[in-house]
Amino acid sequence: MIEWEPDVPRWRQVADVIRARISDGTYPPRTRVPSVVQLATEFGIAQATAQKVHQGLREEGLIYTEPGLGSFVSPSGA
Repeated sequence: MIEWEPDVPRWRQVADVIRARISDGTYPPRTRVPSVVQLATEFGIAQATAQKVHQGLREEGLIYTEPGLGSFVSPSGA
């Protein structure tokens, strides 16, 4: 669990954690990132919030999603 900042949306805070994990190599390029359900469980957030995390990271180009397979770190990484 993380200590929530009251003035920052939770999805942004979780996205920051995942972004940091990509940057530090915890999730190397082309490896799977936690699913929506896994994020919801790990961070104690709603699945809709976790979906927004994935959406934001996709929009940044940090991850891509393969339907039926999951979401992965983009080949270029961070």
